[in-house]
Amino acid sequence: MTAARNSGEVSPQLELARKLNLLLDVVVAEGNTPYTYRQIEAGLNERGLTLSRARWAYMITGEGPLVTDPALLTGIAEFFRIPPEYMLGSDDDLPERVDAQLAFVKNLRVARVVSFAARTLSDVSPETLRSITELLETDTPNQE
Repeated sequence: MTAARNSGEVSPQLELARKLNLLLDVVVAEGNTPYTYRQIEAGLNERGLTLSRARWAYMITGEGPLVTDPALLTGIAEFFRIPPEYMLGSDDDLPERVDAQLAFVKNLRVARVVSFAARTLSDVSPETLRSITELLETDTPNQE
């Protein structure tokens, strides 16, 4: 375990992974199919940039070296139609579109889990189901 993980701090690699995964989630939340690596690679190629599958994998998992290439991060931001500052780390505020989708993505996930629990645990009392829903809706820190 790294010192950053031991102290509760999130490493820069994990922060970049969080941002990328949030962007991927927003695409789905907006009613689109998830982007594949090939679509992202093609979008970057159109901008004169390259991205290997291995590099993309460690960017979205937060493992491996930190990607700081401004051209690549700007290209990714442009691909997702957000301000480059979000990916470059110079602006802590989430772009408005991403921020607006956060609650929706969370509620969508909660609804899926509750629906699954209701189908799977058919003999669970309504009170227990409500308790599960409340627990899932509670804002908790990201436990990556």
